[in-house]
Amino acid sequence: MLTTRRLGQSDLMVSALGLGCSQFSRGQGFGGKYWAFLPDAEIREIVRICLDGGINWFDTAESYGKGESERSLARALRALKKSTGDVIIATKWQPLFRTAGSILETVDTRLANLDGFPIDLYQIHNPLSLSSIKAQMRAMARLVRDKKIRSIGVSNFPAQQMRKAHAELSAFGLKLATNQVRYSLLDRGIETNGVLDAAKELGVSIISYSPLAQGLLSGKFHENPGLIRKRSGYRKYMRAFKPKGLEKSRPVIQALRELAQKYQVTPAQIALNWLINFHGEMVVTIPGATKAAQAQENIGTLTFALNREELDRLDKVSSSFKKN
Repeated sequence: MLTTRRLGQSDLMVSALGLGCSQFSRGQGFGGKYWAFLPDAEIREIVRICLDGGINWFDTAESYGKGESERSLARALRALKKSTGDVIIATKWQPLFRTAGSILETVDTRLANLDGFPIDLYQIHNPLSLSSIKAQMRAMARLVRDKKIRSIGVSNFPAQQMRKAHAELSAFGLKLATNQVRYSLLDRGIETNGVLDAAKELGVSIISYSPLAQGLLSGKFHENPGLIRKRSGYRKYMRAFKPKGLEKSRPVIQALRELAQKYQVTPAQIALNWLINFHGEMVVTIPGATKAAQAQENIGTLTFALNREELDRLDKVSSSFKKN
């Protein structure tokens, strides 16, 4: 089951699961206040388990701990004796309140943080730059020309802006590889807002983040709602974690549990397996892990595949959730 798939029309071949690394922020920046501080040894163990389990790529960003996630990831890979070419690394430029010139000005910091590991996929983190998409894509194309990055992606881009980015890159003979967006069985907005259709049309891969809907799809909060009060950050205040929200999503959790029992896996593994198989090979996903056990659970997703009937069953019960 440990096969790779191509990211868009790039030359990057990745495992269906990568590891999202925002939790490696180590208390730095806005994101660092959300996650518990992870010591280097724990980060190294999470990365080791992922590598041993067949994951070959890692997604980080400038804004994750003001670069601390990039540095922590690089330290872990070096400690595990990994070299350039052994893994694929995706990171992101933060466009908020910045112009496209910042893409060129800050890329050397990204590379320095990664300690010699190349940027295989460089993404615009959101569409909120002060510069036009044309100017941003021109800067990204220059980085490809200068061999500072291998391929180009975007994140959180709506369909129209994704199409614009793709068209601007075409002028340089380049293709947009990816759009990283929120997508899960409990958040299927890209199926109706044009993003998924545009991605299929353009040959762009979808990178799904928050694939377990902030942990809801694990089923643990439905089984023990008292856990919600112990959660850090804003999740405990979200509508989906309130009693009515939990009841609304319960049919989805029940379907996951039934399939988990059949395959002798967890509901979270079933939810991730649906993501990476329902649309063929065009969707990959990047669950995070703050503990070694979570990393181990994630990689278990790569050891089996739901059949078409099971994929469609989850599609149906999830679609019913959307309408309620």
